[in-house]
Amino acid sequence: MSQHVPSSSSVCIHAVCISPDYRGKSLGVRLLREYITRLESATRDDGSRSYERALLITHEELRHFYEEAGFEWLGKSDVVHGSRPWFEMRKVLGTGVASTSPSEVQSQSIPPGVWEALQRTPRNRPVIRHFASFSGISEMCAPDDTGNILNKFDLLCPREECGSVILKANVAKWVERASVQMEPQGMPAHSLLPTLPTPPGTAQWWLITPSPMAFENIGFTRPIQSLSQSPETGKKLKLLACAECDLGPLGWSEEGGTEFWLTCSRVGYRA
Repeated sequence: MSQHVPSSSSVCIHAVCISPDYRGKSLGVRLLREYITRLESATRDDGSRSYERALLITHEELRHFYEEAGFEWLGKSDVVHGSRPWFEMRKVLGTGVASTSPSEVQSQSIPPGVWEALQRTPRNRPVIRHFASFSGISEMCAPDDTGNILNKFDLLCPREECGSVILKANVAKWVERASVQMEPQGMPAHSLLPTLPTPPGTAQWWLITPSPMAFENIGFTRPIQSLSQSPETGKKLKLLACAECDLGPLGWSEEGGTEFWLTCSRVGYRA
């Protein structure tokens, strides 16, 4: 579940979101069942089923919610995000989960406007400004009362088709420090991500402390064995990526550390 594979037969569900005004009406389960029905009916050009399974991770208190939609409990996940443990669940498609057709969903007393809202085109994504467009640090930073230089703009996933908000403005501190090798030896950076200077050359970073909960949206890899040397401690590194589209690495943190570093040149800025 850590990498987007366009041709995969697995679909990973990141979240099921219901407005607070409409909770407690079983809408979440019904919408999830409808989504499963659509996955089961999707086919490839040769007529074969497009998807074989739906996967997700969740907290323990939501187990019953997903079980109502036909998911099975697999156990504790290796994913680390925040202080609480995550658990994996799976739905093998085509195994008889109760489903509803779109017309049935509409007829089951969904509050007015909800179904129509689900059919609308998604809201416009934010306009992304890239690091190279700034004339200098003063244009992208703002000092706080203690003299720290903070990010003036929301930090975004730099992929135009995504644009997910990674960090809100005025949260990260600008630091110029030694570069870090984030791509394994011999592996080029993603075409959307600028190449960083070779250590010990310096690069510009956004420093976020002391917890990953400061982020709006971020994903972490497991500790990377081949990237075992951070500049100060030699601990293994975990790489940071957009949690929506998996674009990365955008930054890094030490295993068990409290400092999280985003590369200034590898994130977008809300215009």
